[in-house]
Amino acid sequence: MKILIVDDDKEIVELLSIYVKNEGYEPILAYSGKEAITRLATNPDIALMILDIMMPNMSGIEVVRQVRKDSQIPIIIVSAKTGDMDKIQGLITGADDYVTKPFNPLEVMARVKSLLRRSQNNVTNPEPDELEVGPLTIKKDSHEVTTLTGKQIQLTALEFGILYLLASHPNRVFSADEIFERVWQQESIVSAKTVMVHVSHLRDKIEEATGGEKVIETVWGVGYKVEA
Repeated sequence: MKILIVDDDKEIVELLSIYVKNEGYEPILAYSGKEAITRLATNPDIALMILDIMMPNMSGIEVVRQVRKDSQIPIIIVSAKTGDMDKIQGLITGADDYVTKPFNPLEVMARVKSLLRRSQNNVTNPEPDELEVGPLTIKKDSHEVTTLTGKQIQLTALEFGILYLLASHPNRVFSADEIFERVWQQESIVSAKTVMVHVSHLRDKIEEATGGEKVIETVWGVGYKVEA
């Protein structure tokens, strides 16, 4: 399984590539945003990207925008920018996770493995393959979400995971911590803002595709739910 590592700091690229190799993955290296786009084009089987934000010529945010035009591969942003707004911008643009520098490579690899589990949909619990909720049909095995008119909604692995979790437990309210632990498949180590941003992005996609239908409800002070 190939992991694309993108950073203009060669030492960081080399460090992460060592850990990627140690976990049994094949590192693909890029030192600029433009080079990252080229690597993706020539390696369509890349499974995940680890991406720096602050790079010359083409920033990591612009790379995410370009990639999300035709790909939903998991993206982890690694950046020296630590502010909440920087994290939120990265997530809204389409990244799946955000790690600040300096980072622990073991934490980065834990997040890599978690996202790959989600994208590969290796869920062993007996859950229905197809769900219908409001104007949506959700197919677990193929990760497809379609509207009543047959329009397909393109979701990231995490967005699909959130929607499937809520839809498969109608009327149950999930807290942000519960959603993170169930969808990210690791203990809650980030603020509720990470989940909030992903839910907001998911809602925008659903409402755009359905003409304003509100499928996910916020229960203020508690969490999120989908009504049967």
